[in-house]
Amino acid sequence: MRLKTTLLAASALALVAAAGASAEELTIATVNNSDMIIMQELSDRFTAETGHTLNWVVLEENVLRQRVTTDIATNGGSFDIVTIGAYEAPIWGAQGWLNSLDDFGDDYDYEDILEPVRNGLSVDGSLYAVPFYAESSFTFYRTDLFEAAGIEAPTEQITYDEFAEIVAAVHDPDNDVFGTCQRGKAGWGENMAFVGPMVNAFGGQWFDMDWNPTIDSPEWHAAITYYVDLMNAYGPPGASSNGHNENRALFADGRCATWIDATSAAGYIYNPDESSVADVTGFFQAPRQVTDKGTGWFWAWALAVPSSSQKVDAAKEFLAWATSKDYVELVGETKGWVAAPPGTRASTYANPAYEEAAPFAGTVLNSILAANPADPTLNPVPYTGVQFVAIPEFQGIGNFVGQQIAAALAGQTTVDEALAASQQMAVREMTRAGYID
Repeated sequence: MRLKTTLLAASALALVAAAGASAEELTIATVNNSDMIIMQELSDRFTAETGHTLNWVVLEENVLRQRVTTDIATNGGSFDIVTIGAYEAPIWGAQGWLNSLDDFGDDYDYEDILEPVRNGLSVDGSLYAVPFYAESSFTFYRTDLFEAAGIEAPTEQITYDEFAEIVAAVHDPDNDVFGTCQRGKAGWGENMAFVGPMVNAFGGQWFDMDWNPTIDSPEWHAAITYYVDLMNAYGPPGASSNGHNENRALFADGRCATWIDATSAAGYIYNPDESSVADVTGFFQAPRQVTDKGTGWFWAWALAVPSSSQKVDAAKEFLAWATSKDYVELVGETKGWVAAPPGTRASTYANPAYEEAAPFAGTVLNSILAANPADPTLNPVPYTGVQFVAIPEFQGIGNFVGQQIAAALAGQTTVDEALAASQQMAVREMTRAGYID
């Protein structure tokens, strides 16, 4: 009875908006992660309530970004709803490429969305995307392997040098367990999501205060050399092909002793229906090195309605349903509270059922609230963003740098050559865009 009541409450906004309107087919471009898979599984509830049908276009993360960026920049109109992040939302909102989402009504409870998440998806106080989960990053580790190696889990933030010592001690390739699994797949939102905060930890930055690229700096060299050496010594074979999803699967299968990645993955790793290591997983802060600034990233995956959509009202109905407090409760009651969308709503973290099911809840919340995109690096910078730079040119620059670093990890080029090529490309693009002469 409670679930029925929850569903009725969740659909109230949609039913009001749909009154007198014909049913629509909505095309949704989305990413192939576990939270969106759950949303697809539950979306028949939305169809039953509203009559709207959903055409899901599910893509790997890099492909999604390319397809959606091309379609929205050309006003293509292929999608009624797009999955974007904290990088795209403010840039595209300011460009007029997205519909404002400030009109869902009081029942939606905008104030319940965590302030850093709400701010990260807004322009001049208007929300242009609504989050279905948000995240920072921390270190997953195998408690049983640490215990067997006589290693005490850190209670304070350790350095990357100390992390490497731990990784070496738990590396056991003869038993198909690797010391660490980190992102290697090229992409500004794939390997660079890990590499960017690591560079921050080593004291590096993307640009100086005059927007000159600094990718060939000693700090970048130290960070990328560390990364390549660590992964070649203690990572799984073919690491340059592994992104978030691949490493999540490796860790869940018990093949990684440590993994620094999205806090949002905790719900999957701690779910015994999905993970073989649910009962032997712990977590601690992502490492620092010369600074603790910008060592944990900030991200939100969110849903938005392109200005090119001809079905804006129906699309907004779906967004209001899929990112509501009642949807969080629906996931908790049908899929287990450990799988509830994390990082978006204060009410989730005030829910005793979620707190009991998710031992990581408090750490995740504190990590998200502590991330400061406005102050991400040791030295002052002119940009905002921890693992990305909030300018339109960053997507192309970040993808190119990610390709160069993936090539260095695979042994196809040296670190020096990769960073030199990256610096050259970044200077060219920033000059072309008018940031530097």
